[in-house]
Amino acid sequence: MKVAIHQPQYLPWVGYFDKMDQADSFVILDDVQFKKNEWQNRNRIKTASGWQWLTVPVRHRFPQRISEVEIDNSAPWARKHRQALIANYAGAPCFEAHRAFFDDLYDREWRRLQDLSLATVVHLAGALGIHTKLLLASSLALPSPPSETAASDRLIAICRAVGADVYLSGPGGQSYLDLGRFQQAGVQVVFQAFRTPPYPQRFAAFEPDLSVVDLLFNCGAESLDVLRRGREEGAT
Repeated sequence: MKVAIHQPQYLPWVGYFDKMDQADSFVILDDVQFKKNEWQNRNRIKTASGWQWLTVPVRHRFPQRISEVEIDNSAPWARKHRQALIANYAGAPCFEAHRAFFDDLYDREWRRLQDLSLATVVHLAGALGIHTKLLLASSLALPSPPSETAASDRLIAICRAVGADVYLSGPGGQSYLDLGRFQQAGVQVVFQAFRTPPYPQRFAAFEPDLSVVDLLFNCGAESLDVLRRGREEGAT
């Protein structure tokens, strides 16, 4: 059984869902430290003048876990994000199919970043046609999150908790995973090989590695086939 493990993200990029699509279970790592200026509260969309960040402002106190981080609702971020999606994707072929979800998403007042991120991840996975089992790390009764030097032990504990004998890592894992520890635990490590394949986009030249909403709004029902071509691209 293969498991992939990743922090929750807001409107994740295409490669996030490639990992999910390849796994039998996808564990959302919500009980580790929040990292500012990464992907946990922001992602990118395409505009007529290039890519643009959509960032959810947060009230963050070091060293909070991701599950504890609250959204700063004193800023009108939801209105701005809705307007940005409409302005840049209203003319995309499949935008209207998802508009009701995003209208509802941005009409609600979210308190915790994790709840917002999970709502987007669950909807987007379903819209892509990915039905991998999703689990929260905080629901697995694991030991307290360790230091960064014990990252391999933490991941092995998650593999054991879900009954996985294969761990699908992002390519960055090659620089920090202790593969010997995984071998001793009877867990095979495989590394994701993915490169966003070109697909029809609005505006000018193709821009890779955007939020998956760019793919969905432009390609609709064909999005999963496009995503899976990225494995072929990454393997070459």
